[in-house]
Amino acid sequence: MNKQSLLPQLLTLLADYQALLQQVDAWFDRCLVAVGPQQIRCRRGCSECCRGLFDISVLDAALLQQGVAQLPLEVQGRVRQQSRSRLTELQERWPTLNHPWLLNSLPDEGWTEMPEDDATPCPLLGADGACMVYAYRPMTCRLHGLPNIDLSGESFSDDFCSHNFVGVDPLLLPELRWEFRRTFADENNFLHMFTTILCGRPLRELDTFIPTGLLIDFDNGHWEAATQGLR
Repeated sequence: MNKQSLLPQLLTLLADYQALLQQVDAWFDRCLVAVGPQQIRCRRGCSECCRGLFDISVLDAALLQQGVAQLPLEVQGRVRQQSRSRLTELQERWPTLNHPWLLNSLPDEGWTEMPEDDATPCPLLGADGACMVYAYRPMTCRLHGLPNIDLSGESFSDDFCSHNFVGVDPLLLPELRWEFRRTFADENNFLHMFTTILCGRPLRELDTFIPTGLLIDFDNGHWEAATQGLR
């Protein structure tokens, strides 16, 4: 696909995906009200987990790029420079890591078990400790800190931030439960549509890191070749 046909489709899809992410934010806000700020420290301006490397989907990467494009040019340049420095480190570890910087062809244990002691700040973290593209941040950033328990009781994640829920077991709090099965199904549908636009076929997952995701050229990623063999 050429740039003229690709870009409008991606922009429309990203707008719909961002609406889904806003539903996640609304759930988180309801949890804050229901449980109280003394039990949930996670909120805008907290940067305890904004460090190291963790995987995000290429869908989230494209949304992040939209947010970065709205920053002052000087800040954009600084963000990209920090991202390129991080990429250099990653290519020393994985010499075969090439554009569009996809993780799925790498050994799974290599990128899903990143060091916990990596204190390198996210390139999108401002000097004030706040995310500079907060409205465009990935799904995982919005979910982190609270367990993800569906209304049915099904657990999609039992993890929660150690700074939250002092003396309380959040897994037993019905106020935190939400439509996670439906939300993740919707997220998967968006990813299927997104990868179909990029690669010509739907893929179950297509991951990168935040620094590398900020450097992806979505219009010239040679996606069909880069995703050959992936499902």
